[in-house]
Amino acid sequence: MGTNVVPALRGVSFAVGAGEFVAVMGPSGSGKSTCMNLIGCLDRPSGGNYDLDGVEVTRMDPVTLADLRNRKLGFVFQGFNLLPRMDALGNVMLPMVYAGISGRARRERAMVGAVGLADRADHRPNELSGGQQQRVAIARALVNSPSLILADEPTGALDSRTSLEIMAILQRLNADGATILLVTHEAEVAAHCSRRIVFRDGRVVSDEPIVERVSATATLASLPSEEAAA
Repeated sequence: MGTNVVPALRGVSFAVGAGEFVAVMGPSGSGKSTCMNLIGCLDRPSGGNYDLDGVEVTRMDPVTLADLRNRKLGFVFQGFNLLPRMDALGNVMLPMVYAGISGRARRERAMVGAVGLADRADHRPNELSGGQQQRVAIARALVNSPSLILADEPTGALDSRTSLEIMAILQRLNADGATILLVTHEAEVAAHCSRRIVFRDGRVVSDEPIVERVSATATLASLPSEEAAA
């Protein structure tokens, strides 16, 4: 910032193991977004190292890094980021197109079905609810079988009921072996994860397991029937 050097991260070091479901929390300016951009291979660190699935990626050239990002990472955003002119299947297919993977039709339909949208596969984003659009985004993140799913405030634009439905999907994926790193400001959302990392002033101030993990599916089942209507 001008002549001032402001470290966004200060000696941050942690590991995420295969199959973990980690919540990343912290106030604005705490460094969590910078950290997630580094993990997502969207930014490069000015120092230190980053291994993704056993590969040191810090000094990769841009083309190799883009290929690795497409194959190893799945992104889920608060704003969905779907292409409006493509239907659900088309949006889910995009990572496979970029990766040059064959057999796309079967794989994309399987992913759309896995998030409960088999009957909406041919609908465009403007024909889907916010929760349905986020389900499409999750299917898109999964279609290349990534090593890590990065979810940035995936429930931030959704109502409480739909947020629980999305968390139930993520918990189910995690139970099936998916590794998920989720950024959230909400303690209620983080409670669905198995571990919580908290940032403040560019440092990790807390990194601990969540002992009493909340089941989104159980919470949904406990809602009154009129609220639970699809």
